[in-house]
Amino acid sequence: MKRELEDRSVDKWQTDWNQSTKGKITKDYFPIVAERLKMKITTTHKFTTMVTGHGNINSYLHRFKISKTSTCACGEADQTTDHLLYKCSLLKTQRDSLSSTISKPEGWPTTKHTLVTKYYKEFIRFTKQISFETLH
Repeated sequence: MKRELEDRSVDKWQTDWNQSTKGKITKDYFPIVAERLKMKITTTHKFTTMVTGHGNINSYLHRFKISKTSTCACGEADQTTDHLLYKCSLLKTQRDSLSSTISKPEGWPTTKHTLVTKYYKEFIRFTKQISFETLH
């Protein structure tokens, strides 16, 4: 009976998650609630910034008028989590290290969901190497 209630609760959570217009970036990483609940994740401010888009990145800070610009320090585009993960020239070395691990079995670029489900340790290593303070 308890398990049945838990399953219904997770099903309801999943329905709410699917219907919500909030959390678009996070949904890319964690589209399935039950799968996320089974994961053992150690959060850091850098990891949280990357999987939510909330934190010390110009696109987020600019929305609240904390930063004068949403542009990345590389000058190539708005500084979003997608830009940092997939394109920023200032993170090329870190991204090359991440993508070399992934490119063999999955191909690069891979999905954010694949990053956290199959390459969690490598993704954590990538996020730890980001110096958000120098990217402004």
